[in-house]
Amino acid sequence: DEERHKARKDADVGPLLFESYPIRHWDHYLGPRERHLLAAGRPDPTEGRVDPRDLTRGIGHRLEDMDFEVTPDARSAVAGVRSSDEVRDLGGELVVIETDRGERRTLASGDAWFEAVSCSPDGRWVVAVRAELGQPDRAANQTLWLVELQGNEARDLTPGFDLWPKEPVWAPDSSAVYFTADRAGHTAIFRVDLSGGEPMLVSGDGSYSDLCPAPDGRTLYALRSTVSSPPRPVALDVDGASEPRVLPSPVPLDEELALPGIVERVEVKAADATPIGSWLVRPTNASPASPAPLLVFIHGGPLGTWSGWSWRWRPQLLVERGYAVLLPDPALSTGYGQAFIQRGWGRWGDAPFDDITAAVDAAIEREDIDSERTAAMGGSFGGYMANWVAGHTERFRAIVTHASLWELRGFHGTTDGGPYWEREFGDPYRDGSRYDAASPHRSVGEIRTPMLVIHGEQDYRVPISEGLRLWTDLMRHGVDARFLYFPNENHWILKPNNVRVWYETVFAFLDQHVLGKEWVRPALL
Repeated sequence: DEERHKARKDADVGPLLFESYPIRHWDHYLGPRERHLLAAGRPDPTEGRVDPRDLTRGIGHRLEDMDFEVTPDARSAVAGVRSSDEVRDLGGELVVIETDRGERRTLASGDAWFEAVSCSPDGRWVVAVRAELGQPDRAANQTLWLVELQGNEARDLTPGFDLWPKEPVWAPDSSAVYFTADRAGHTAIFRVDLSGGEPMLVSGDGSYSDLCPAPDGRTLYALRSTVSSPPRPVALDVDGASEPRVLPSPVPLDEELALPGIVERVEVKAADATPIGSWLVRPTNASPASPAPLLVFIHGGPLGTWSGWSWRWRPQLLVERGYAVLLPDPALSTGYGQAFIQRGWGRWGDAPFDDITAAVDAAIEREDIDSERTAAMGGSFGGYMANWVAGHTERFRAIVTHASLWELRGFHGTTDGGPYWEREFGDPYRDGSRYDAASPHRSVGEIRTPMLVIHGEQDYRVPISEGLRLWTDLMRHGVDARFLYFPNENHWILKPNNVRVWYETVFAFLDQHVLGKEWVRPALL
């Protein structure tokens, strides 16, 4: 890889030749360099260098976005790998690789990806998240898979658990596994014993990540955030008997951050009587005498949730400008059980739209919310839903759609992993009806709401072609719209000054159409 890279650079050659699928992943092309797993001994004390051994020669792109961990004795590495033919087979394997010779054997395989690999301290077991990929009639699912490294035992460690486990870590004595799972607008901590039984809730208030059990087995360290406070380190008793204790850290306290607004958890019933949970962040001065305009912010995913703090999306910045922000978790959201995901599987415009409608209806009934001044926005799946909303209701004064899906059948052929979408919407070469039924572009003639379209050129998950066609269709149908284009960004806007421009443009667009202010073009645009 290094030699080929140098030769290309010296020759000023840019073209890439591909012979397999996929060729892109999120924001980069796969090749000519590929991800390898290397092993090396201690550096030579005289030369200060090592000669690494390539343990995965010839594996191609199968390690892309996958996890690995080394066993305690350092003799093996356990890794998740992708299928060698992702255009037809999306399955994966959990493999163990000898670190001295690179010999590989399969521990588990099937119609799933194996992620978040973790080896037990006693060297006997490995646990991984087994992410089932689903079928058009069955939603994707997720569980913890336990495998014996030198034996034949392999089993589901969380059978019947109706949430999606993630981030597994071992108890110091190898008797149990701690993990997190989205749970009703939070990300909770659970413990499951290898001997069996239901997972025990350790802490369910807040959004936890980066679990770290103490060596004595009595304390569990983690990062904890909330919708209104950024992550900070905490200590918890493993039996869940006490509240998390905040540890000293560089993170300012809430009162120092002076986060604006009042955060509350709200729940409504959907049309089919399913409970729909949301977070509502509203200005402290909102009142019946001075109701706040409402911005509905739809999360991405779609297999995700509004849980904890986000540096990427900051509803607090909108609250500072006087908006109340509703963060709904519609059908397909994690944290509410498998049936809740199944409600929207392959039918994105049905139950998810109904759930968002129910959440908005309840919010605007409040006396401190201005029902006449509302807007909607979202990115990725949230952008898809924003597009769907635009074509199916005129209740909003403005809509912001970021990195959004617009024409699903064409999207299948241009996204970085088209076959993945076949697991939900079916094979478009045989029957494209589910793509067509869920495609927002079919309702372009019904759009009357002003729209701000945002897209990055280097977005390979939702390619720029989606934004370009959306923009063209809006212009041809006379919609009041603007297109904010980022030539050097991908699915997310990451460069600091580009982020500033993103917010400046969104603020100006919403202020114009929701608050009736004069349009102010950002200075750098």
